Amino acid sequence: MLKEKLLEDLKESMKDKNVTRKNVVQMVRAAVLQVEKDKQIEVNDEQIVEIIAKEAKKRKDSINDYEKSGRKDLLEQINEEIAILEEYLPEQLSSDQVEEKVKEIIQETGASSMKDMGMVMKLAKEKLGASADGKTINDAAKKLLS
Repeated sequence: MLKEKLLEDLKESMKDKNVTRKNVVQMVRAAVLQVEKDKQIEVNDEQIVEIIAKEAKKRKDSINDYEKSGRKDLLEQINEEIAILEEYLPEQLSSDQVEEKVKEIIQETGASSMKDMGMVMKLAKEKLGASADGKTINDAAKKLLS
């Protein structure tokens, strides 16, 4: 189970004195505990992967700000954190692969215009999960529906 792997990785990073990895794993574990506490549920591996994907997305979104401000030190740290988070995520699909999957979903649902975007996006997010980010899916759906 992913929760146990996170705990083992935390212990390992503490032994190795790998501060960045330790901090990232602690942050993920804290986010998981927060979701469990808020929703009063026991999260499964799929939900943990979603939490990790959200954390990776937050960091990817902040890259642009760090580049604008010229903070190369923070940029390196963010990229390192993203690399660590991506170790726990399923392999990311390329934009061509995402486009192919969205094309299948559009055929499956019979979507024909931008009005059907919501239905396509909902089904695509369910089927693709954390193997593709929402922006990539959205771009592919817009391209195919317009």
